[in-house]
Amino acid sequence: MIIGIGTDLIDITRIDKTLSRFGERFIDRCFTDIEQAKAERRRSGGTHVATYAKRFAAKEAMSKALGTGFNHGVYMKDIGVVNNEDGQPSIHLTGGALKRLNDITPPGKTAHVHLTLTDEPPLAKALVLIEALQV
Repeated sequence: MIIGIGTDLIDITRIDKTLSRFGERFIDRCFTDIEQAKAERRRSGGTHVATYAKRFAAKEAMSKALGTGFNHGVYMKDIGVVNNEDGQPSIHLTGGALKRLNDITPPGKTAHVHLTLTDEPPLAKALVLIEALQV
């Protein structure tokens, strides 16, 4: 059963301008330590901005899938993108985002969040699908 879906499309140059203007303040406000480390490892190759943009889009998409946006106790840093050993991205929730996920998951079910990320400069896109599975 699908209990939430969200998507976001972002202009990577918008994130680049925001990084130039606000730098660490923007990064610390929006991104988890794991996300920051992933992006900063890509700085030498010049793909760190796209990495931040994809993660920003994932946060937006997840907040839409939760049905709240960044409201009702759901904050950007409650939604983190992590990659498994094969590089596949997934969502890690904490705080208000995790509470909201638990609230919308039907009794006797467990939530599974699907995430896909892509970029084709100057655009980055994220799609989130929340599925309720039988326990």
